[in-house]
Amino acid sequence: MEEPIEQAIRDRAYQIWEAEGRPDGQSDRIWQQACSEIGTERAQEVRPAGPEQMSTPPKDWDIIDEQADESFPASDPPGNY
Repeated sequence: MEEPIEQAIRDRAYQIWEAEGRPDGQSDRIWQQACSEIGTERAQEVRPAGPEQMSTPPKDWDIIDEQADESFPASDPPGNY
């Protein structure tokens, strides 16, 4: 089975190729552009904070866990850590 990101890149590359009039000899450039665009989109995706939003939530969850989850991916830990 193909990875979802690979399919997303393939779809984006096809869209770019079509939009540019199906140019010959541009597959590497178009693939790199598609990788860059999908990578940028995926990097901006952030799930809402909280254990109910996690695929495998922890058994115990307290205020420090909540604040750490809300601050991620920021580099600073929560103030009361």
